[in-house]
Amino acid sequence: MLPAAAVAVFARLDDQTRLAAHMEKPSAMMGGGRMTYAFDANRGMAVGSLIHMGGSAFGLTMAVDEVVTERTPPYRKVWRTVGTPQLVIVGGYEMGIRIANAPGGCELTVWIDYWLPRGWLGALLGRLLGGFYARWCVGRMVADAATAFSSPTGAPSAA
Repeated sequence: MLPAAAVAVFARLDDQTRLAAHMEKPSAMMGGGRMTYAFDANRGMAVGSLIHMGGSAFGLTMAVDEVVTERTPPYRKVWRTVGTPQLVIVGGYEMGIRIANAPGGCELTVWIDYWLPRGWLGALLGRLLGGFYARWCVGRMVADAATAFSSPTGAPSAA
């Protein structure tokens, strides 16, 4: 439960750099690496908009292209990988946010459906670590949103 209106939460999370801010900072989950974003003119805020993430994790080069497939402000946004992602723990994926009005604010759900990476090593790592990584990733997105809307007024913090 977030103490904010669905429209405010959607506006914040529609910005991919805020939604996935945890990916832009070096972390243990990324082996000290991080990802950066490049956007088309719509910055991931329209159906068909393209998002590119590139960077490294555990010393390996990573890259993934995504396309926004659904966007219904302020309640739902879905995006998925296109092409062949250069990832280690998960292969292609579809992710989304769902926001529902609730008394005193709104409920936020962030979800991911992922496929295993190609090759035997990727498939093995994906089976061992994919679920753990996916839970960490969506958990960070929800936690970051909760932090952003934790002020007494329900307005986003400056973060």
